[in-house]
Amino acid sequence: MKAVIAREPGGPDALQLVERPVPALQAGEVLIRVAAAGVNRPDLMQRSGSPVPPGTTDVLGLEAAGIVIALGKGVDEFALGDRVMALLNGGGYAEYCVALAAHCLPVPAGLSLHAAAGVPEAAFTVWHNLFELGRLRSGDTVLIHGAASGVGSFAVQCAQAAGARVIATAGGAQKVAMLQALGVWRAVDRHLEDFVEGVNDCTEGRGVDVVLDNVGGPYVARNLAAMAMGGRHVSLSFLQGASIELDLQVLMRKNLSLTSSTLRPKSHAEKARLAVCIRSRFLPWLASGVVRPQIHAQLPLAQAADAHRLLEANANVGKVVLTVAE
Repeated sequence: MKAVIAREPGGPDALQLVERPVPALQAGEVLIRVAAAGVNRPDLMQRSGSPVPPGTTDVLGLEAAGIVIALGKGVDEFALGDRVMALLNGGGYAEYCVALAAHCLPVPAGLSLHAAAGVPEAAFTVWHNLFELGRLRSGDTVLIHGAASGVGSFAVQCAQAAGARVIATAGGAQKVAMLQALGVWRAVDRHLEDFVEGVNDCTEGRGVDVVLDNVGGPYVARNLAAMAMGGRHVSLSFLQGASIELDLQVLMRKNLSLTSSTLRPKSHAEKARLAVCIRSRFLPWLASGVVRPQIHAQLPLAQAADAHRLLEANANVGKVVLTVAE
């Protein structure tokens, strides 16, 4: 089968299309004929040489969608021919991949396999961080940074579906227009506006109940200034740096909480638990069309380097996926 690897750490040009054996199927797994694979920032980190969990394949790709063509021992929740979208530890950038059945979700009838490839990473990340750690509920106001990204735009739609009001930040007119089209309460162009002032204006000085932040660095202190009493701050990433300075007086005076998580190192059991929650909460929204993955570009597997360049340039408005077949 054709697959994409990085032969050595480096930039996008380090990616190569190679021939590999179809992966062997183990108990509890399904073999998927891949239609498309989502491209995510952890893929860029792996390509650049960042450590990955022990035993991870060198074939990149943390999510994929396709058709089940073989079942491992003990798998009874899926059948041959089922359309699935899978969370992976790696291996998605290929014509075939294996996934734990417990980490797969059925693809709703109205969703194409190419679009479904952009769901798993976003769904698992948003459910755990926004709804479990951030405890988002109906009536809350949430500030979502990087909201025009694949994960960000998914978070926007899920928050709105849950009855929350969304203030979203992004950079540039095209991204702001996409957020406005999604119906956010307020879209803030980070190139032109101060999001703290925007929050205070929208909420009449009260602040937001939840912040979903992928920026880190100097944003964190500003996020705290924009938060309401009892607010919950959830960090997804740290594009502007992992080191921060905090004024504990602000934290204590407002009774704020700071938390974070990362998906890839979680145990198989924890990911399986999250999949059960997502089936219950998110799949109905996907099936009804209330939530839809926003796809910026679909590129063939051989153009994986171009897909990585899009993400590195922060040029994507929504998800980038690599297509194999449909």
